[in-house]
Amino acid sequence: MSAATELMNKESIEASADSREFLTFVLGEESYGLEILKVQEIRGYDAVTKIANTPDFIKGVVNLRGRIVPIVDLRIKFHLGRVEYNEFTVVIILNLSGRIVGIVVDGVSDVMNLQSSQIRSVPDIVSSIDTKYITGLASVEEKMFILVDIEQLMNSHEMELIDHVQS
Repeated sequence: MSAATELMNKESIEASADSREFLTFVLGEESYGLEILKVQEIRGYDAVTKIANTPDFIKGVVNLRGRIVPIVDLRIKFHLGRVEYNEFTVVIILNLSGRIVGIVVDGVSDVMNLQSSQIRSVPDIVSSIDTKYITGLASVEEKMFILVDIEQLMNSHEMELIDHVQS
């Protein structure tokens, strides 16, 4: 193997080690991303079975191949105004350390491979979303993506009852 080929292979391996894949989705007017490794599947939005005494953002549960899965509407959770369900509305089924949870979003955009150099830290701003759930901001071709730590969000204090619903 030539020295040039060896160097190119090494750079390619280093570049892939320095990058992560994100599933991008839309909520209202904003674009978000979450680590693709957390995604189990993407489904169309179907009717859910409501559970009494749960917060508004927990739409209910669905039976997914014999497993009861809580469904969280991120638009309601993030206070993004009026929620409309249409043909683009989807549920992203997540596997978070063995817990299966679905999140409702306005639409799924793409899978992006982001280099760490494309990810910026979150500035200290007042936001409709608690910034402790945001891992960074990515800018790709004039478009900004809010990168969400979905596992931390789903494990947050107000979401703890997801464990109770699933049990």
